[in-house]
Amino acid sequence: MVPVHGTARPPLGPVDSSVVPRFAGPATFARLPRLDQVPRADVAVVGVPFDTGVSYRPGARFAPTAVREASRLLRPYHPGLDVSPFEACQVVDAGDIACTPYDIGAAVAEIELQASGLMDAGATLVTIGGDHTVALPLLRAVALRHGPVALLHFDAHLDTWDTYFGEPYTHGTPFRRAVEEGLLDTEALSHVGTRGPLYGKRDLDEDRRLGFGVVTSADVMRRGVDEVAHALRERIGDRPLYVSVDIDVLDPAHAPGTGTPEAGGLTSRELLEILRGLAGANVVGADVVEVAPAYDHADITSVAAAHVAYDLVSLVALNEMGRCR
Repeated sequence: MVPVHGTARPPLGPVDSSVVPRFAGPATFARLPRLDQVPRADVAVVGVPFDTGVSYRPGARFAPTAVREASRLLRPYHPGLDVSPFEACQVVDAGDIACTPYDIGAAVAEIELQASGLMDAGATLVTIGGDHTVALPLLRAVALRHGPVALLHFDAHLDTWDTYFGEPYTHGTPFRRAVEEGLLDTEALSHVGTRGPLYGKRDLDEDRRLGFGVVTSADVMRRGVDEVAHALRERIGDRPLYVSVDIDVLDPAHAPGTGTPEAGGLTSRELLEILRGLAGANVVGADVVEVAPAYDHADITSVAAAHVAYDLVSLVALNEMGRCR
C-alpha cells in the first residue's frame, strides 16, 4: 500500500482500552491496526522470527510474539518525548517477515526483499527480531533508500567479528559485513553498552579500523546519560540514522531473557533515557533484537523490549511528522 500524505483522514490508532480491555483481542504491537486495515503506513512495526544465526542460546525466533504480548499496556502519549506517535503518523503492525530457518544466506536475502517491499511502499520500519543477523538485510534495505547511514548500536558485544565456524552471516558479524558492503557512513558509527571479555585486544583494534567509536557500559555509568546522548548526537549530526538495539545491552537483572547475557550492563532507565536524548535525529530505521522468551522471568525482558520499541517508534514519528500530514 502506497502512503497518501497530505490527506485529511486521521491515522487509525490503537484499539480503545475503555471499550476492549487490554488483555482481550489480538496482540498486535501496542494494539495498533494491522497493515491491511489502513490505506497507508508511515511507520511499520514488523517482526522477523529468525534465530539460526545465534552462537549460544537459541529462542529469539519467538520474540516478536512475546514482545507484542508485552506491549498491550503501552499507551498513546509519550510524555518523555512529548509526542503522540500514533496520532502524528499512521503506525501499523505489519506482521512478520517469513524466512527459512534452515539456510542463513537464503533467509538474509528473503528478509532484505520483504523489508525493501515495505519501505518501497513508504513505511519506515521498526523491527522486532530475531537474532542480530537480521540487522544486515535490514541495513541493506535502508541503504538502498537512503544511501550509507550512521549507525548507533546498543549491545554488550561488538558484533564486528569476521566469521563463526567459517560462516560470514551470524549474529556476531552483521556490522563488519555492513561496513564491507558500504552500507554504513564510517564517520558516524558507535557502539554503546559494550562490556565483558573478548577473544583478544585485536577485537578492539579491528573494530576501530572499521570506524566504530565505543561507549562502554562503564562509560555510561561514569559520564551519565545526558553527556553520552549529547556526544552521540554530535557524532551523528544530521545524517540518516539507523538504531540497532540488542536487548543484551541491558544488565541480566533487567533483561534475563537473551541468548548471550553479560554482567554489568545498562539499566532499562539508562537505555530509554539515552534513546530519548536522540529526539530530533534523522532516524530512518531501527530494530530490537535478541529477546529469547524461554529464558525470561515474569516477562521482564519482553516488557523492556516493548518499551524500547515504543521509544524507537516515537523517535521515528518525530522525524516523520513533517511529511505524515
